[in-house]
Formats: sequence, C-alpha cells, structure tokens
Amino acid sequence: MKDVSDENYFLVREDVLTESMQKTLEAKRLLQNGEESTIWDAVKRVGLSRSAFYKYRDTVFPFHSVVQERILTIFLQLEDREGALAELLRTVAEAQCNVLTIHQTIPIQGRANVTLSLDVTAMTMELNTFLQTLKRLAFIESADVVSSGAY
Repeated sequence: MKDVSDENYFLVREDVLTESMQKTLEAKRLLQNGEESTIWDAVKRVGLSRSAFYKYRDTVFPFHSVVQERILTIFLQLEDREGALAELLRTVAEAQCNVLTIHQTIPIQGRANVTLSLDVTAMTMELNTFLQTLKRLAFIESADVVSSGAY
C-alpha cells in the first residue's frame, strides 16, 4: 500500500482533465452551492456515474479551494471530565480554528478519544504552539496530528 507521504500533487489546466474529472468537479460545485442536495441528483444532472464521482471526489479540487483552506485533523485522548469537551472547543476557538468535524467515542474506563478536523486558515499561532496549548489542558493525555492538508 502506498504511503500518503509519498503522494505527489500537480497543478493542471482544466482542459487536460478527463471528462469524468471535469464532471466530478461540476457535481461537487452543484452540491457545495446547494443547487443539488444529493450526490445522486448532482451526478445525474452532469451526466456522470456515481462510481466515477466517488472515484475522483477526493482527488480533484478547484485550485482556489486548495489554496484557501488549510485543514488539520487531530486525534486527542482525554480524561472523561465534566466540561472537558467544552473547554477543548473553547481553546480551539480562541486559536481562531473552525471545527469542521468532531467525533468523540463513548468514555471507557474514564477515557475518551476525540478526533477534530479543523479549518486552520485563520489560526493565530504556529501549529506546534497550538498542539502544546492543547496538551497543557489538564484533561488532555495526548494530542497528535493525524493529517494536515495544504498546511
């Protein structure tokens, strides 16, 4: 299996993309702008199969979206305390990060895992400083970067 760190990225003109890639980009635009509410409707409108859409949806992006967004995914292990998640999210907000997704496991033996995907475009501190800030919270046992895009 190919290691993600071995991936290469290229900037290419739209006219050299395959028709399926171009239609995938159009379907994603329709979904993002709310012109279509389901993948089925979007692919039907652009004349693309769902399998082709799923094949390319995570691999082709408009240039502006890659440049503008910086996404960071962090895995945290924390002690199950009342208000811990609220304090964590307050700390994230104070760093000017926008929460895109959050997943928390059910606490087992007083511990819970939290995965945060953050838009860090407007983050006010360096990544290492941000991680150290999170790790200094009394209830955080570990904080590790899972992935970062365009960071």
